[in-house]
Parts: sequence; structure tokens; C-alpha cells
Amino acid sequence: MSSRNALYQNVGAAAGIAAPLLAFTCIITAIASYPDFSWINNALSDLGVIPGITSILFNFGLIVSGFLSFIFAVLGLHIFLRTSWPGKIGSAAFAFANLALMAIGIFNENFSPTHYLVSVAFFMLAPISLFILSCAFWLCQHRGAAIFTVFVGIIAALPWLLLFAFNYVPNVAVPEFLSGVAISVWAVVIAKKMLNPKI
Repeated sequence: MSSRNALYQNVGAAAGIAAPLLAFTCIITAIASYPDFSWINNALSDLGVIPGITSILFNFGLIVSGFLSFIFAVLGLHIFLRTSWPGKIGSAAFAFANLALMAIGIFNENFSPTHYLVSVAFFMLAPISLFILSCAFWLCQHRGAAIFTVFVGIIAALPWLLLFAFNYVPNVAVPEFLSGVAISVWAVVIAKKMLNPKI
């Protein structure tokens, strides 16, 4: 790998670690700032239309973390998995997922139906991209990362599949949070592997 590609990959990896930390700091702080928030009866996106600091924190967190995760995809993942075509497809799919994440913050619930469409796009594209990336990791001889990525893809999709099958909560904050945590953990672990391939 050239020194330039190594630099870009490290920048992408750093962005992949920073994105989840920023996102969940903003989300948890937004929740704390709005005592009426209910994990059962609300969607996380409801925070994006609460006047004052709540909506600012929530939307800022999604927009900036989505941008950082986009950098993680187009620099980190794309370069790390550049030798396989599933790597190129998977990193592109993950990049588009994070453009959708940015759009969730830009087009809040007041922008219907755009907000709904970009939310669905994110929560569908993210697990799909992980399944594609798992093939890329396998072909690039990163077998542990491949197995881990498949597992996380299943965990990210499962809260939604269970919701559609059993309707276990009346709103979507719980599956949104669980799926988001799974994807975030994956991003941090893979970013650390990029910074230290021996992991």
C-alpha cells in the first residue's frame, strides 16, 4: 500500500471510531434533555423536532456522525478492501447508508415523507452493506472480520424483523437504538483493525 493510501485509510479509520462516539453522545444527551421521551412510545427521530437544545443535539449528531461514517466508508473501507469487488460494492453501500443517516438529521419529521424514506434507507442499507462486506473480508483473508461482520449484520436486522413479526413495542425507538448500537460497535472494531491489521 502506498503511503498516501495508508494515510487515507488511517483518516477513514479515525472517522469510523469518532462517528459512533459523537452520535451516541448527542443522542443520549438529547434524550436526557427531554424528560417526556419514552423508549416505548417514541421514535428516536421524535427528538429531532423538539424545540431548543434537544433537536439541535439530535440532528447535529446524526448529520456529523453520518458524514464521519461516510468518510470511514469511502476512505477506510474502500481502501482496506480495495482488492475485491464485494469490498467496493459493500463500501459504496455503507457510504450510501450514511448519506441517508445525514439526511435523517437534515430532513426531520417535519419533512414528510422524505424523513420516513431516508430512515428506511439507512436501516435497510446498513445491514445489507454488512453482509456484502463480510464477503469482501472473507475474500481478503480477514476471516475473523468476515464472521464478526455477518454476526453484526444479523444483530442489526433482527430488532426490525422481530418488530414486524411480533410488534413487541408500539414505536421504533428500541429497534432503532439496538440496530444503531450494533452497527456502531462493528464500525469501531473494524476501524481499530484498519489501524492495526494484526488484531
